[in-house]
Amino acid sequence: MSHSAHLFQAQVPKVADVRAVAVGERVFSALITAPPGVVDWWAEHQRLTCEPVACPDGMREALVRFLADVGLGFGAFDFAVTADGAWWFLECNPNGQWAWLEDAAGLPITTAIAAMLENGAIPRD
Repeated sequence: MSHSAHLFQAQVPKVADVRAVAVGERVFSALITAPPGVVDWWAEHQRLTCEPVACPDGMREALVRFLADVGLGFGAFDFAVTADGAWWFLECNPNGQWAWLEDAAGLPITTAIAAMLENGAIPRD
């Protein structure tokens, strides 16, 4: 169609993905590995392996700053990871799913969200 909106993104030659869940100033990251040849890991969510992974230097601070700059208390950030270990930013979902990741990678995301809500540290207008 010549009169419709389009969004194109270069395909990153990835070997895995990362979902980094930022809750206030805390960041929980998991390396997500899908079966070979899978481009969108969510399409094969039943066959993923997940493990906790540390954010690269400066990444945690960048994610926390992103949330602060856009006025969010939570964000689920997705990255493609290349063979050399580089993280390529794909998106920030302000309502991204996280409970499955908590179970799969053993990350205490629920506790962090509850603490943020209990302490009233939610950005206000």
